[in-house]
Amino acid sequence: MENEEIGTKEAMYIIGEKHGFSKERTRELYDSFSLFDRNGDGVISIDELGTVMMSLGQRPTRDELRALLHSVDMNHSGNIDFGEFLDIFARKLNIDPEKELYEVFCVFDQNKDGFISAMELFEVLSRLGEHITKDEVEVMVKEADLNGDGQVDYNGKQ
Repeated sequence: MENEEIGTKEAMYIIGEKHGFSKERTRELYDSFSLFDRNGDGVISIDELGTVMMSLGQRPTRDELRALLHSVDMNHSGNIDFGEFLDIFARKLNIDPEKELYEVFCVFDQNKDGFISAMELFEVLSRLGEHITKDEVEVMVKEADLNGDGQVDYNGKQ
């Protein structure tokens, strides 16, 4: 089991390197991939994609999910593997990072008031399957709260 795990890590880093990502960034992206891969089988199915999108407040139709999956499923397996997942992010490197940051902020800003409260962060992370306590979320918010108002606000361009 341990050798299998080491082989999986090495493969993950090799795939990441082929896409131009550092080991650290590859690990972060693999952790994100794992949030989507709810059953841990190494691929993201259309159902898993739909579940995660719904947990983020999106309501895609089955046809929209199929179209999204088809646009990234390069080997036509009907699923998204880790390499295809990295392809998505490699393409997104050309996107304005400020815009991307704002889009991520908006996912967590559930009530769209321009702030992320500890409760909003906790709810989104919980829906994504993260096992995190409210105390841990409070610490995260405190670290990101630059003005001390108990919330995270977006200070970039919108």
